[in-house]
Amino acid sequence: MTSSTSSSAAGTSPVQGLHHVTVMAQNPQRNIDFYSQTLGQRLVKVTVNFDDPGTYHLYYGDHTGQPGTIMTHFPWPGAKKGVRGNGEVVATAYSAPRASENYWRARLTAEGFALKEEQRFGERVLTLEDPDGTWVELVFDDGQAVQPWPASPVPAEHELRGFHSVTAWVEDTQPVRKLLVEQLGFVEEGTEPSSAGGQRTRFRGSGSGVGLYVDVVARPGQPRGTFGAGSVHHVALRTRNDAEQLAYLESLTAAGFRPTPVQDRQYFHSIYFREPNGVLFEIATDAPGFPDDEPVEELGKHLKLPAWYEAQRPTIEANAPRIVSREYGVTIGNRDLNAGQDSASAEVPESEEGGVQVYAAGRPLAQARVAMVLLHGRGGTAADILTLADDLNLSAFAYLAPQAEGNTWYPQSFLAPVAQNQPYLDQALATVGAVIDALGEQGIEPQNVVLGGFSQGACLALEYASRAASQGTRLGGVVALSGGLITLDQGGDLAGTPVFMGVAPDDAHIPLSRFQASADHLKARGAQVDARVYPGLGHSINKDELDAVRRVMQGVAGQV
Repeated sequence: MTSSTSSSAAGTSPVQGLHHVTVMAQNPQRNIDFYSQTLGQRLVKVTVNFDDPGTYHLYYGDHTGQPGTIMTHFPWPGAKKGVRGNGEVVATAYSAPRASENYWRARLTAEGFALKEEQRFGERVLTLEDPDGTWVELVFDDGQAVQPWPASPVPAEHELRGFHSVTAWVEDTQPVRKLLVEQLGFVEEGTEPSSAGGQRTRFRGSGSGVGLYVDVVARPGQPRGTFGAGSVHHVALRTRNDAEQLAYLESLTAAGFRPTPVQDRQYFHSIYFREPNGVLFEIATDAPGFPDDEPVEELGKHLKLPAWYEAQRPTIEANAPRIVSREYGVTIGNRDLNAGQDSASAEVPESEEGGVQVYAAGRPLAQARVAMVLLHGRGGTAADILTLADDLNLSAFAYLAPQAEGNTWYPQSFLAPVAQNQPYLDQALATVGAVIDALGEQGIEPQNVVLGGFSQGACLALEYASRAASQGTRLGGVVALSGGLITLDQGGDLAGTPVFMGVAPDDAHIPLSRFQASADHLKARGAQVDARVYPGLGHSINKDELDAVRRVMQGVAGQV
């Protein structure tokens, strides 16, 4: 096995290894029973998705939930299953005592799980699918012991020892190597043929405990994964403290990875970013940890909410699916999943009036309470602007993007006399209206929709919101990235609608005077306008704009 030297950014030490892995599931009780009763992992925290308080966030780990042992799940009842492919983590491996292979083979087989057996870098590996189809692996390597859970149904001598590794499928290993080795200080340990085809490359973190390895399998030319139930949403890597995380935030930004701002996840702090193949990574701090808001003896016994959601506790508890913690025999949540309220996720029609195709990403519509509609610019595509869903990374949202015929919403500049853009402008506005109406039919009302766009799409978004308000319809938020209003003579109260607008002072397509006049017009009608001018931006989108968009979206999600 070969190795390559590591480095890490100034002001940091090399990343230790894995912190946690987050996966999408379907049925929360089935998820709890598999991870706590079959695998013997403690349910150390029952809380909610902080971006979507209508969804549980379930954490499993060792007795106290140490970093490197934590598997987490967002259960979305009724969600469609994902399809494995390039651009995602496809498997999470636990370390198991070498002498326990026969025990685990017999235990899992007796419970009806089909097992795949192989040898990987000299170690025996068992692979199975959890109830949602997620690949879970056991690597028998006598790794470092973790804090045992006294109530585990698995005998102490056979208990799993936290994570061993994760496996990502990618088009090309080199971009991941540049991230892990050059930016985060991992060491490349070796390469061997993968049973999935292609070459498996192993990278090792700097720690001495559990969760040290990231394996990357190159599968050039193979299809990308489709996110759904059973898919890994992201893998989190460990950093020691907030100061080091901020240093990584700066270095990753400078290297072009576009990390999010620091997110407060109550039990750790997080930044998120994607590498060029599409794999979503997080860097999470070790502190403050899961015993921060309940004693170790009661971890996982109560529904824990962050302070900003406590006022909504009665509503959250009423709508949360009813689950039972097997460790304590307590029931959490009140909604009965067997009462016929959850059906398979509905689809937005692929075409609306006039044959306009609508692309979707993010949360399935049947499980979403909030949505973002994205409008591409002249010459752009719906698929292109839909990639912003990855940058925004708010899992509460369903993201929809209609495709303009010929990649153009209307033929002339938005400053041209309106008659010169007809009938195309009216058709474009009708297309946006059809998407908004379709969301309403799925139970997502206009006030729970954020409408945004870039360039020509930004102008169309502002114009639609302006005209809708004149007819008494208020959107949850509006985002215009390099855009301005098409008309300045509409009426109607915008009633505090949050609007974000960003532009370069010398944008060749959006005169600064029109941008400012648009902001002033919207403010005069009652909108809460945040209009920013960015020297040097050009006709593009920057990180500060994405952060501002995310705040508009979080405000809408927090009110539902």
